[in-house]
Amino acid sequence: MVATKYIAGDVHVARTELAIERNGTIINRFSVPTTIPALREVLQTVSRPKIFVIEEGCMSGWLFRNLHGNVDQMIVCDPRRNHYIAKDGDKDDPIDAAKLAELARGGFLREVYHSMDEDKTVFKEWVGIYHDRMREQTRQKNKIYAIARSHGVVLNSKVFIAEIWNRWRSEIKDSELRLQLELLYKGYAAVGGQVTAAFKQICKRRKKHPIIDYWEELPGIGPVRGSTLFAYLDTPWRFKKRSQLCKYCGLGLQRSTSGTDKNGRPNKGSLHLAWQVNRRLKDAIMGAATNAVVGDNPFGYQYRRLLKNGITPGNAKHTVARKLLAVMWGMWKRDERFDAGWL
Repeated sequence: MVATKYIAGDVHVARTELAIERNGTIINRFSVPTTIPALREVLQTVSRPKIFVIEEGCMSGWLFRNLHGNVDQMIVCDPRRNHYIAKDGDKDDPIDAAKLAELARGGFLREVYHSMDEDKTVFKEWVGIYHDRMREQTRQKNKIYAIARSHGVVLNSKVFIAEIWNRWRSEIKDSELRLQLELLYKGYAAVGGQVTAAFKQICKRRKKHPIIDYWEELPGIGPVRGSTLFAYLDTPWRFKKRSQLCKYCGLGLQRSTSGTDKNGRPNKGSLHLAWQVNRRLKDAIMGAATNAVVGDNPFGYQYRRLLKNGITPGNAKHTVARKLLAVMWGMWKRDERFDAGWL
């Protein structure tokens, strides 16, 4: 039986260090420019079976889509799990590549999902740009609030409307404060234009995915939340069980226990929400659940029923969020509109 070759790459913007391992021994090393032709040339020189491994990073999706066809399997792994690389012994790029190959041979890597669909990848990038610009707009607004408050001026949220702002700023008597606020408002307005442009791109590209329109029939799901869930989940078939989906979205529970009591019995474990999750997915589904629980809909009825049964509001809301996510998952797999009878 031919031994599998594990090709591990420590990727940087300019160069990539490659280490090729077989049966626990590094049989070759390469240092090449981080370009598709250069990496493809090295991969083609290695005989099959071969597995190519890199860590998740800003270029991992691009490399995965262009190089996966040159090997039997390509793995993009989660670097947070790889303490052996970060903390054990000497550390430089060639050593990191060799350690990554060892971890791949041992099966100790957690794979990070990447889509093969270029169109979905671009859609996800636009959704990410929208969230980034929204976050920056909020930061700019808070900075204006803070500067004004430091001069004893309390702003109303309506003042950020352009017509009201132009009228209000002329009434500021402190010339230095007026100059500062005018400068900051220009930044706020510029970011607002970027938010609008990104939102238009999302609305344009989401038309190819009718399931987002179906999701908007659910309480709490709007264009942004629906697009965010679709873009970052990519496909319903990447999760075998609902519990895996919930954990990825930050709604699943993790059990933690250790040791035994004085009678030798295992200590009672504790359940808690996972911290290392996709924050944008969690914000989207929890925001939808927050809106859904206050309305006259099946999810609101479930929330109030849970409260009557003694469940705390926080736990009840998370339960509703898990139910809402499961319904969306089912709609996606069946490509069907929402049916209240499912609940």
